[in-house]
Amino acid sequence: MTGTAGTAGAVTNWARTITYTAKEYHRPATLDALRALVAGSARVRVLGSGHSFNRIADPGADGVLLSTAALPPLIDVDTAARTVRVSGGVRYAELARAVHAHGLALANMASLPHISVAGSVATGTHGSGVGNGPLASAVREVELLLADGSAVTIARGDARFDGAVTSLGALGVVTALTLDLEPAFEVAQHVFTELPLEGLDFDAVAAAGYSVSLFTDWRRPGFRQVWVKRRTDRPLVDFPWAAPATGPQHPVPGMPAANCTEQLGVPGPWHERLPHFRAEFTPSSGEEIQSEYLLPRPAAVAALRAVDGVRETVAGVLQTCEVRTIAADAQWLSPAYARDSVALHFTWVRDGAAVLPVVRRLEEALEPFDPRPHWGKAFAVPSPVLRERYERLADFRTLVKALDPAGKFTNPFVRDLLDG
Repeated sequence: MTGTAGTAGAVTNWARTITYTAKEYHRPATLDALRALVAGSARVRVLGSGHSFNRIADPGADGVLLSTAALPPLIDVDTAARTVRVSGGVRYAELARAVHAHGLALANMASLPHISVAGSVATGTHGSGVGNGPLASAVREVELLLADGSAVTIARGDARFDGAVTSLGALGVVTALTLDLEPAFEVAQHVFTELPLEGLDFDAVAAAGYSVSLFTDWRRPGFRQVWVKRRTDRPLVDFPWAAPATGPQHPVPGMPAANCTEQLGVPGPWHERLPHFRAEFTPSSGEEIQSEYLLPRPAAVAALRAVDGVRETVAGVLQTCEVRTIAADAQWLSPAYARDSVALHFTWVRDGAAVLPVVRRLEEALEPFDPRPHWGKAFAVPSPVLRERYERLADFRTLVKALDPAGKFTNPFVRDLLDG
């Protein structure tokens, strides 16, 4: 078989906190090889860039783990239509450079450009900005390889579309997506330090830039850093609530600022400022576990106060916490479905035994706000509770049965969510 094959026992996620249990691991190098593998396997899951912290990608001991990273990369930019057709295994760093070379841009990017396009949109990954939806918002068409090896394309306007993009990998293998683009723009990134929690005007702070992120270690109230990314083609908004940083910063204490995108207000291309981390460096700290919860945006200050109430518990195993905003989207399983959201992201130390009890305590504190966890992060919210938070889950279950009636692309993670 063309490509790389072997056991999955040595395959881990990027932070080495998950070792996949699949009986086989394959990196097919051609679409024909991929099609044959899918059609000939009883259980299949696709691994993207491995930037996940639970078993969402693991098919289990009887299944096959696939990567599409070895397939020929496709980045086909249509400058007239302002779209790009991209193969699912391509990472955002490569996609962004190619798009920018045509004078175009993605509307937003996540904090790190190392992640694959297909895996990111399938799990509801996002950047920040009060007017910016999750990365899936840019998708206008998704191409899937189904359980029998046949192909289907589902486009915006199709009744199935809002279940087909943020799909947890439960419908098939994403071979390509078509994304909306816009004219390229420049961004200047400013970092501010020591923003108080007391008296915080969250809406004003979040609207001070095209993309805004607040960081804290929760060792004391307030935020150690605020990253404000301003489009240079839009009016400048003052930021009177905190002092400008005197030098480049890294959001994780002790990590080198050289790993991060340029700051201090120096303008640059969108794809070199919207992510926090440079593509050529390890993002975040690398030695970590991550959790994230999306809540209704009007609850932001109350939720932050709730975290502050348990900060002594949280701070003991925390590297950094990031607070961002995301505009509502229509994807049935999006954590931002039908509600403008605030996201509380936690980068923990890499010690599962110490972190899991803290995650449970944190979830108790956030429970009044109906938090929806990021599908690719560590969380303890039970599936019966999650089902109540996704009003279109029954529609998604119907879609899974229609496109994958034998459940080839499900796994324990997905079945636990759907089978209630």
